[in-house]
Amino acid sequence: MAHPTINQLRNLIRTLNYVVSTHAAEELEDDDLTILDLESIILTGQIAERQRDAQTREVKYVISGSTLDGIEAQAVVKIGLTGKLIVITSYAL
Repeated sequence: MAHPTINQLRNLIRTLNYVVSTHAAEELEDDDLTILDLESIILTGQIAERQRDAQTREVKYVISGSTLDGIEAQAVVKIGLTGKLIVITSYAL
């Protein structure tokens, strides 16, 4: 399977075709970030790194972007089996 482009990941955000893991929601709250900040990170960001999980062999993408307030932040995402974007975690830098 070909790697998705940042535009494909952004489209999943724009169409609300994503889910946020419990861990990601907790991390957003810990950094005083909102779901709109998370969307902004992906909509303004670029793929900074591709990682392969050692156990599952799934590919994860680290997106570097900025929040609505211009704070640099990252989100770690993957494409689920159903084609939805799964937000694994997100954090301010």
